[in-house]
This record gives sequence, C-alpha cells and structure tokens, in this order.
Amino acid sequence: MPKQPIIFTIDDDEQVLAAIRRDIRKQYRADYRILSTTSAKEALEALRELKQKGEDVALFLSDQRMPEMSGVDFLEQAKKLYPSAKRVLLTAYSDIEAAIKAINDVQLDYYLNKPWDPPEEKLYPTLNDLLDEWQINHIPVFKGIRVVGYQYSPKSHAVKDFLGGNLIPFQWLDVLNEPEAKELMELASISDQQLPVVFFEDGSCLVNPSAVELGEKIGLRSRAAEKMYDVTIVGAGPAGMAAAVYGGSEGLKTLLIEKHAPGGQAGTSSRIENYLGFPKGLSGADLTQRAITQARRFGIEFLSPQSVVGVETQDQYKKVILENGEQIHTKAVIITTGVQYRKLNATGIDNYTGAGIYYGAATTEAHACRNKDVYIVGGGNSAGQAAMYLSNFASHVYIVIRKPDLSSSMSQYLIDQIGQTENISLLPRSVVEAAHGKTHLECVTLKNLETQVTRQKPAGALLIFIGARPYTSWTGEHIFKNERGFILTGRDAQKEDEFKKVWKKKREPFLLETSTPGVFAAGDVRAGAMNRVASAVGEGAMAIKFVHEYLAEI
Repeated sequence: MPKQPIIFTIDDDEQVLAAIRRDIRKQYRADYRILSTTSAKEALEALRELKQKGEDVALFLSDQRMPEMSGVDFLEQAKKLYPSAKRVLLTAYSDIEAAIKAINDVQLDYYLNKPWDPPEEKLYPTLNDLLDEWQINHIPVFKGIRVVGYQYSPKSHAVKDFLGGNLIPFQWLDVLNEPEAKELMELASISDQQLPVVFFEDGSCLVNPSAVELGEKIGLRSRAAEKMYDVTIVGAGPAGMAAAVYGGSEGLKTLLIEKHAPGGQAGTSSRIENYLGFPKGLSGADLTQRAITQARRFGIEFLSPQSVVGVETQDQYKKVILENGEQIHTKAVIITTGVQYRKLNATGIDNYTGAGIYYGAATTEAHACRNKDVYIVGGGNSAGQAAMYLSNFASHVYIVIRKPDLSSSMSQYLIDQIGQTENISLLPRSVVEAAHGKTHLECVTLKNLETQVTRQKPAGALLIFIGARPYTSWTGEHIFKNERGFILTGRDAQKEDEFKKVWKKKREPFLLETSTPGVFAAGDVRAGAMNRVASAVGEGAMAIKFVHEYLAEI
C-alpha cells in the first residue's frame, strides 16, 4: 500500500506544536501522515531523507519565530526540496509584515494568526482549500526502485537489464535529461563518476553495483540452503522452469540456478502468440512470472544470480561447482542453459555494445528508441517480436537479413503482422557492415549483398538477434557436445567414439541423458532440440521423469 502524503509542522514551542499537531491529526490523519519537530534544522535533514525515499510532502506549516532560523528562511529551503508543497506561516500579530513579505519571497500560500481557535473556523477551511489544490495538481512521486545513470553507458544498461530480467519494476532517470536525477545524486553526495546508482524505497542506495550485490538487495538468494538435493537444474529458461515445476510438484528436493535472470531468451520476448492455451498471447515476462511463482509454490529453491563453472561426479553423487568456489551436492543434474545470441562481426560493434547496440534487450531499451530509426539484425521469431514491440516507440524499424525474405526463419503470424505495420521495413540481402558514433551509436553502414552498394544511415539503436551459441563451455569433456557446442544426449551421445570409455552403466542412456549418467540436458542447449518455447517446456518436464528413473537406480 503506498504511503500517504505528509503534512509537516515546525514550531520551537513544544506546547504550540502539540496543539497544532493535535488539531491537524484530528482532521487529516485519515488521508495524510503528520510529521512534526521543534527544530528547523532537524526538519530539513528529515526532508532530505524523505526526498531520497521518494515520499511526498503536501503542506508545510511553520512558525515564524524560531531560534535556528525564521519560518520564512525554513520555507525557502524546504521549497527547494518540495517546490509544489503548500507553504503556510504561523504568525503572531506582530509578524504580519514578515508574512506579507514572504508571500513574494517564498511564494507563501497563506499565513495564520495565533491562536487559531476554533480550528473549524480559522484553520480547517484554509488548509482544506490548500490541500485540495495540491491534490488536483499533484503528480505522485514514483514509489520504488530508481536507477540513475547515463543512457548510453554499458554499466547502466547492465543494471537495467538485470532488474528488468528479474521482473523488478524500476524508474529509469537519465542524468543528462532528468532534473530529479541530479537532485537524488546531490542528496546522496554521489558524483557523476560513480554512476550508475540504484536508489531504494527505504532511502538506501547502491553505487555501481554488481549483479550479486543488486540481487541480494532485492531479495534474491545466491547461496544454497541444503546440503544435498535430489536434482539441481542449471538455467532458468522455459526448460529449466518447467523442470523445476515438475520436480517440486513431484516431491523432489529441487534447486534451480540462474546466472542472470529467469526466462532465458523467451523471457525477453514482448509477445509470444503461439503458446498453447493463450489465444491472445502473453509476454515473456508474464510467462516467466507465472512459472517462477508456480515453481516456488511447490517448494523449489531458486539461486540467482549465480554462475555454475563445473559439474563433477563423486561416487553416486554430483558436485555442482559455483563461480564463488562453493560446491553443491546433488543426486542428479539437468542442464537447461539455453543459447545466447552470436556476436555480430562488423566494424565498431564492440565499441558501442551497451551504448546503442544491444543483444536482445528490446523491452529494456524501448523508451530510448522513441522517435528514432532502429535497426534489427536477424530473421527469427525473437527479431520479429522485437520489431513489433519497438514499432510502438521508434519512428521506423528496419529488419536487416541476408536472405531474400523471412519465410524460412520466422512464423507466418509474425510475418503477416510485420507486413501490416507501416513503420517496419525489411532490408533483404543486406548486412550491417559497420557502426559509427562518438560516445554512442549514431549511425550504421549497410551493405547490399547483391549490388555491393554501401550506404550510411542514422541509427538510434541496433539490436542483434542472430544465431544460437550454446552456453556449455563449463560442462567439461565428460559431457559430449557436437562441433557447435550443443550437448549430445541419448543415442546421439552413444555414437561418439569415446562413449564406452566414460559410460559405465549396463543400460543405454535415457533419451535426455548425457554421456555422464545422472546428468541430463533439455531445451535449446541440447543437440537436436526444436527451438520452441513449448518444446523446451515439454523437454523440461520429460527430464524429471528420467531423473526419477535414475534416482531409483542409486
């Protein structure tokens, strides 16, 4: 529940302060929080903390005669922190001249003479009018996490991408364009060189945080709670989340580990329209939220952000080695680390990655693409979904592909939608040859593969959705992979020349079992997978069935 706006009262006379506080609480406590102090200096310190927490002040009521500073001086300084708050001066008859002067000096809204009895006649009507006016014109301060940084900073992009990927709402404040960003930095004594910085609702902040620091602050866990698990799932894409749901629901002590954010590539999709049971489609974030909530309801443990760097066999058990050196003991392992987009091999790409060039990240950086020309490299469904989403923000979206059309790589429903969207254009038989800019991407060089003609075009952003590179380098030599790095399972693993040297079971490997007994692979990371969300979910569920069969052997 959002916190109520504040009425702040200041008077050095404790008896007068108690009286005004009593009368204001009697009338307004249902809709406002009433804060009061006898010290103007303490009040200013409190206001700075409230501002950093993102709280609203609706009205100041200050006595004129105070030892630390006059009421007019206090209201002048308070106005800098809360310029839209109403300002009322409490005066004795002899202070009326100062009050009238303050109307011009600090845009005083009203002055009240002491005493104000009865308040029903001399206090409430005035405050009611002022508070009604404040409510009419008030735009509530964002309540929640705020990120301050530079739009074209790779570090800022990493923070936004991490929070967005973990489904954490936040407000982005570009330090070059948002006055509020500078205000927050000044209140926290943070310099430009320390950005990005993340401000939290409790008033605390993290300066240039790592993923682990940020994860711990927002309540994610990076350390395992148990000494032994029935199954450990590495990767929280659709296959991993499905395995977690089925593992938890069937009573297995289940651990799910994710190095960045749940959902995988599917989690970044703005709209998935061909997933069974959702005729209107659903976003990748929605699918991820539902799956993680469902898995946790069944009691699974989720570690994120946490990287796995190895898996070893010890007797009948497995050891999952984490990047921080910790070891997790488990009876079975399911690898569901999915795939990553391949890097685009073109001049200047590395110079602007995170500063106008992004791999995926369509939803994270969409608002930065407003009224700009945006280029997307790739012809798969992820590229098509990104193009449709960005068309709501960008002036024009260009899809750059090597092939003559999208028919061989993209679902027909997406092709139809793209064809019906006026501000999306296809650039077939073309490549991005170079990226240019000073501090961030400003334009791209396009090359037509048929004519060999090159042209340079302004670009607000370049998003890359090409190829599929599996994340399997950490799995070691005992888990067989094909020449592209995808994990071999079942009969495909048996075909390898070295199979009999590492496989010591009398039975053949299960359909999704790797060349190491008790280690399974599911989803896009597996050689021969179908690269669809639904098939990944199916394989994740199927892997749990094979885990049960394997556990019955040990």
